Amino acid sequence: EAEPLLLRALAIWERNLGLEHRSTAQNLYVLAGIYRDLGRHAEAETYYRRAATALEKALGPDHPQVARALQDYAALLGQMGREAEAAELAARAAAIGERG
Repeated sequence: EAEPLLLRALAIWERNLGLEHRSTAQNLYVLAGIYRDLGRHAEAETYYRRAATALEKALGPDHPQVARALQDYAALLGQMGREAEAAELAARAAAIGERG
């Protein structure tokens, strides 16, 4: 029931704040987690990809929230059986953690 409201709110954030705004990026990340928890992996992947890109633009490439989004995205890809892609994202997340 909440999904249409969350998607509507996201559209408003994107329109008013832009994709590169921290609030928009964080809400993309929240939606990705919701879809993951619901087992809707394809949708979760889309939102994790968008969230990671938006967080990186909003906060910079070395921010801990970027690492967290990449790590969660990697975990999802692992659940989907895409281990090579998951390992690449996990390595990027770890590198951010080492620099931070």
